[in-house]
Order: sequence, then C-alpha cells, then structure tokens
Amino acid sequence: MSAQETAETVALRALVWILADDDRRGAFMALTGAAPGDLAAGARDPGFLGAVLDFLLAEDQRIEGFCTAEGLALDAPMRARAALPGGDVPHWT
Repeated sequence: MSAQETAETVALRALVWILADDDRRGAFMALTGAAPGDLAAGARDPGFLGAVLDFLLAEDQRIEGFCTAEGLALDAPMRARAALPGGDVPHWT
C-alpha cells in the first residue's frame, strides 16, 4: 500500500470517527462547509480527506480521542496529513 493510500485510510477512519459524534460532526460540517450530501464524494477526494485530518489535528483532544479509539500512534494523523495534497511541510533550511 502506498503512503497516500495509507493516509487516505487513516483519513477515512477519522471521518467515520468524526461523524459518529453529533458535536464533532456539527463542528466539522460548520468548519468545512460540507453538507451531508457531500460526504460520499468527499470520501473519494484526497483534498477533502486532507481537510478531515486538518480538522482532527486542530485540537489535541480530538487527536488523542481518535488515536485511542482506533489504536493508532498519536503521530499517525500528522503523518497521514503529510502524505495528502496540501499536507507537505515546507523546509525552511
């Protein structure tokens, strides 16, 4: 499995985790502007999946909750985000 495929899998798991909770789902929809009808298409779009991980990475509590629930290392969402479009970290040196 490629790095992007692995990242997409992590992001899809994060999306399911976000949508499973009313508060998280509402905050995600408000922040991204996504409508319920957008989710199926978004789940196939690497850019949208990057936004899922951006939402997750915005709060330590979300990262910890997701990683604990999914049995992932705490850095898994960050590594996944780096492998999706727009997630590359600039090298300043």
